[in-house]
Amino acid sequence: MNVRKLRLQKGWSQEQLAELTGLSIRTISRIERGQTPSLESRNALASVFDVDASQWNIEDSDMESTANQHTETSREATQVDLEEQQAIECVREVKAFYTCVLTYCVIIPFLFVINWMTSPGYIWAWWPAIGWGVGLLLQGLNAFECFNVFGPGWEKRQVEKRLGRKL
Repeated sequence: MNVRKLRLQKGWSQEQLAELTGLSIRTISRIERGQTPSLESRNALASVFDVDASQWNIEDSDMESTANQHTETSREATQVDLEEQQAIECVREVKAFYTCVLTYCVIIPFLFVINWMTSPGYIWAWWPAIGWGVGLLLQGLNAFECFNVFGPGWEKRQVEKRLGRKL
């Protein structure tokens, strides 16, 4: 089972899942990246997600044994996983952008206050505001894929070019 998918469906963070299962955040992260969980970890995750632990083990072993038999099905599953990973990455980029905007909105006014208190004759706070603002603008254009010059399509074409085949 895909732990990340189940966790996101519940709306939990890795920290919340770690607290509910009694596992470490590092363990949760490793399992989400594909490391095989121990029996204790599987039991803890199965109880939190309300899934039968023995069924979980069977599904994982079945998935491994049938991977070679059903290459087309595994390709479709890989494509879905790839699309989910791309969507998650896109959401992370947008989240990072909003975090930077919030930080900008807190720090820049603070700099103007410092500027006003120390040297009101020269407004030097414009320089960091403009510099950081340009960087923020570029990050926003990238996060929302406004100018998608080096986006997923470009990446896919480059990988296919290097492999010499279609993905």
